[in-house]
This record gives sequence, structure tokens and C-alpha cells, in this order.
Amino acid sequence: MTGPVRRRGPGRPRQDEAEEGPGTQERIRLAAREVFAERGYDKTSVRGVAKVAGVDPALVHHYFGSKDDLFAAAIEVTMEPALVVPAVVGEGPDGIGERLARYFLGVWENPATRAPLLAVIRSALTHEAAAKVLRTLILRRVLERVAADLDVPEPTFRAELAASHLIGIAFVRYVVQMEPLASADPEEIVALVAPTLQRYLTEA
Repeated sequence: MTGPVRRRGPGRPRQDEAEEGPGTQERIRLAAREVFAERGYDKTSVRGVAKVAGVDPALVHHYFGSKDDLFAAAIEVTMEPALVVPAVVGEGPDGIGERLARYFLGVWENPATRAPLLAVIRSALTHEAAAKVLRTLILRRVLERVAADLDVPEPTFRAELAASHLIGIAFVRYVVQMEPLASADPEEIVALVAPTLQRYLTEA
């Protein structure tokens, strides 16, 4: 005789789903990045992401909570702030502007990572949730940590100046596609932008 069937509460995964652990979370993140990039913030749903990831929607809620949290996780897997900060700061203040500019343009030049970033910038213009993701990820998680590690006065203000410069370039080059910036060689852009970022982040 079989025992009673145990029902799941809202947002609780089945036991076999929960046992998949981090691998499942990563699959959901990658699926979310793909769906947000393709459909934008407005037209993406948790159910749609779950379908692409091949999991129950309840499992997406279990791991990531709301759609906004899922959006943040999807973009974070693109930017990889945990890897960026040590790579940018690790060699000390000399050349940090160049390393930061090269990293930022490198992410945008890669078609696989450009699409979700286009989605977040376009969505940030009309949705506070997307704007919050942009602020949190690029400013708080990356640039503020870079500036703080350099031990300079007013690191938040300096990080915001650097963020405004980089996001402005991304908007004009990749969203508006204004020439000649849109077709300029990335290394040419790095060479011109790096000294300004260096000044923002290191000069007392």
C-alpha cells in the first residue's frame, strides 16, 4: 500500500528537482539570459524561462524569487563581477583605466553577452526594476568595489562618473549605433577612454 502523496507548497520544488542543486540554478540563469535578451523585460515571464530551462515554474521561484531577481541573476552571469574586480584591480592602480575599458568593451563586443546587456539598457529606460539592476550590477558590484579597493577619496562619486562614461559609450555605440563610434575599432576606443577612467579612479 502506498503512502499519501505529499503536496508541494508554493515555490517548493519536487525532491528530485531540488537534488539537482547548483546545476539546475545555472541552467535557469542561462535560460533567463537567453529569454530576456530575445524578448526584453516586458515580454519575459517566469513561466517562459522555466519552459526554456526545462523545469517547473515553481523551481524558478524557489531559486530566484521574483522576476526582478531572476533578471538580476541573468545579467550577473553575463558581467561576472566576482571575476572582474580582481582582474581589474589586481595589478594595482597603474593602467586600471585601460583594463576597465578593455573589459567593458570586451563584454559588449561578444555577441553572446551583448544581447542581454542590450536588453537591460533598453529596459532601464522605461522600467525601474531594470534600472535598479543596472545600478546595482555595474555601479555597486563592479565600479564601486574597484574604486574602494584603490583607496581614493569619494569612491562612490568616482565610480558613478566612470559608470556614466561607460554606459554612455555603450548606449551610443550599441543601442543608438551612432557613427563613427558605432563602427570604430574597440582598441581605438580603449585608447581614448582609458586616460579619463584612470583620472576618475586614481587621481587624488
